[in-house]
Amino acid sequence: MSGLLNGVRIVELASWTYVPCGGAALADWGADVIKIEDTRGGDPCRALIVGGLDPARSPVRANFMMEIGNHGKRSIGVDLKSERGRAIVGALIASADVFLTNWLPGPLQRAGLTVEQIREFNPNVIIARGSGHGSRGPEQDRGGFDAASYLARAGVAYALTPPDVEFPVTQAPAFGDLQGGITLAGGIAAALFHRERTGHAPLVDSSLLAQGMWAVAPDIAAADYYGIDRIPAGPAGTSLNPAVNRYRTRDGRWVQLMLLQADRFWKGFCERIGRPDMATDERFTPLTNLVVNQEAATAELRKTFAERDLAEWQRVLADEPAVWATLASPQEVLDDPQVAANGYLMTVTDDAGKNYRTVSAPVQFDETPAPPSRAPEYGEHTETILLELGMDWDDIIAAKEAGAIL
Repeated sequence: MSGLLNGVRIVELASWTYVPCGGAALADWGADVIKIEDTRGGDPCRALIVGGLDPARSPVRANFMMEIGNHGKRSIGVDLKSERGRAIVGALIASADVFLTNWLPGPLQRAGLTVEQIREFNPNVIIARGSGHGSRGPEQDRGGFDAASYLARAGVAYALTPPDVEFPVTQAPAFGDLQGGITLAGGIAAALFHRERTGHAPLVDSSLLAQGMWAVAPDIAAADYYGIDRIPAGPAGTSLNPAVNRYRTRDGRWVQLMLLQADRFWKGFCERIGRPDMATDERFTPLTNLVVNQEAATAELRKTFAERDLAEWQRVLADEPAVWATLASPQEVLDDPQVAANGYLMTVTDDAGKNYRTVSAPVQFDETPAPPSRAPEYGEHTETILLELGMDWDDIIAAKEAGAIL
């Protein structure tokens, strides 16, 4: 079943991608996620341009970044600075199981949404906060984005950058955001379970800094254990274990080998790739010798993989029992039969009838993919949500005329 959270209401006051994509995951799992957007412009992600890909010139009537972090939600436009607007937000929180936000403590206080004030609206609501650097400490009010708080400050870029390159590694859009969002969604699910068992509604916190530290926890732990700055790594393109490395094919593609148990798989692998001599070469067996002579083994494997195109290697390695993979492009992932078989993409239709795909949350239940859903238009569900809260049309019209809602 994909509707595991049917009946759970999430009220989300968040923008950009990190916290909203946690809300999208909860929507994929069946929750009713109501996204509060300000009447003066809404989520800035709606107009985000990534890599020069202007949403106004998109072949489909959707912003792909907005869809990733907001599909399956409903949107209400509210002016939180107005008395009517604050009352509406209070009514929403009173109806909710979870209040989800990435607003910093200062703005929340000015909006009358401190933890204590939120609990006055609803003492049983779970409050979930995603921040750049955590909810405590001297930088609790400092904003964050994943390239700074996750990639840079948490040590991710340092740990992943080969020692012999001029520039540190960068990241794809929302790389840390998406990992952080699914972690936050998992924390909210745990809090809902705890409340169900005990009646206590916990405060849930996560941050991009914490998520980045989790991503490179081995490097951070090794730094403490051994007093080193990072786990030892060779120049780009090398590995202490040559059977856990990337190799370029004749047509310029790459194959990633993951023979972690080289002593178990090495002989059969070498025979399969047409190099039985390497299986009996004393320099390369057992694994301790392979590591000692990694430069020679890497050179031989580079030469061998460069002799055939990727398609040939895919045929040769089709029955390889050890783990390996092609370095796939995003376009290839779209057409990966394993992706299709597991329903990892959802196909949505825009209002002009054109199909587009977006990625679902990476957790399913009972082998059932989430139903397809799109991101809401700005304030699209304002009237519907207000009617659900018990407002009548006269109240709604008066709120519109006062500028308290869209």
